[in-house]
Amino acid sequence: MTTDLLDLYRRASDWTLGLVAGAKDQLDAPTPCDEWNVRQLMNHMLDTQRYFTETAAGEQSSPPSPTPPELLGDDPVASFERGRDRLVEAYSPEGVIEKTGIALGAAFGDQLFHGWDLARATGQDGTMPAGLADAAYEIVHGRFNADNRKGIFKPELPVPDDASVQDKLLAYSGRHP
Repeated sequence: MTTDLLDLYRRASDWTLGLVAGAKDQLDAPTPCDEWNVRQLMNHMLDTQRYFTETAAGEQSSPPSPTPPELLGDDPVASFERGRDRLVEAYSPEGVIEKTGIALGAAFGDQLFHGWDLARATGQDGTMPAGLADAAYEIVHGRFNADNRKGIFKPELPVPDDASVQDKLLAYSGRHP
């Protein structure tokens, strides 16, 4: 699954990059993320990419801050392209994915969750590309209990049994689909 994880991350980050392009003129818009506007959400996403990139490189890295630093720059699309390219480069060498455990899976999920948040905040289509919600749901579902959700996910929300996998994934993370 290691090669698949890198492909999943690329596909998720390509989708998110399109959403960044559509949101770059709405940086002050509120988001579904408590207390963050679009700019702060994008800064958090870049901070998260930085964290996972440094982790892959074996560097000591502090986890993303609840108060994201200003990383966006004047061109949000270029900032996200750099972040994506650095992360992909860091995880591409043989053995890195195996050595870093679930880190790349978490980076993949982060792109999907926050890409959806970005779409919701800016009136864009939040439909995740085919297969990505399924893969993310398989990676995260059942791995978080009430104790280890804090700072990552809100409490899981109920959804109907016939809900789409994307809606189940979002509800699992505490987001209202």
